[in-house]
Parts: sequence; C-alpha cells; structure tokens
Amino acid sequence: MFAAIRYYHADPDSIDEVIRRTREGFVPLIKDTPGFVSYLVLAPVEREGEIVSVSVFEDEQSAQVSNEKAEDWVRENLGELVLPPELAAGQIVVYEAK
Repeated sequence: MFAAIRYYHADPDSIDEVIRRTREGFVPLIKDTPGFVSYLVLAPVEREGEIVSVSVFEDEQSAQVSNEKAEDWVRENLGELVLPPELAAGQIVVYEAK
C-alpha cells in the first residue's frame, strides 16, 4: 500500500468551509479512483489553521493519480481558502486495522 499525506494551511475561520467542500466535492472524486483504500482529514486542535489529509491506495500509481486529482480539485475549489499543500508520500511499511 501507498499513502499520500497533504498538509494545508488556511485562515482558521475558513476551516469549516474547507471541510464541507472537501466532504461534498473531493471525497466522491477520490473514492472513484482505482486502487482507493481510504481517505481521512484531520483538523489538529493544537495547530489552528492547519488541515491534514491522508489518502491510502493499493499502489504507488493509484496514489499518484489521486495526487494529481487533488492538486487540480484544490486549485479549482479551494484556491481562495488554502495555500498550496506540503506533500509527503511513500510506501506503507506498517499497517494495522481492526
């Protein structure tokens, strides 16, 4: 499996709107990507104005496709609310789920 983690920075007052748009617009898009495993968004309490998304895919190619979709979608739908993200990606070497 392969994961892509994106770190976004936004005005704290716009976080709820970013989350709403992501839930309604991006989640359906990413779920349809071949190799999709899971997607989650964190709004760290101790880091006001930061949003972290984690995408998990079966393989690197699928994760790369999701990164391209995310880049396009964010530019078109959140461009006025968030700064371009920092990206961390790599192979998942430990994974456990219930």
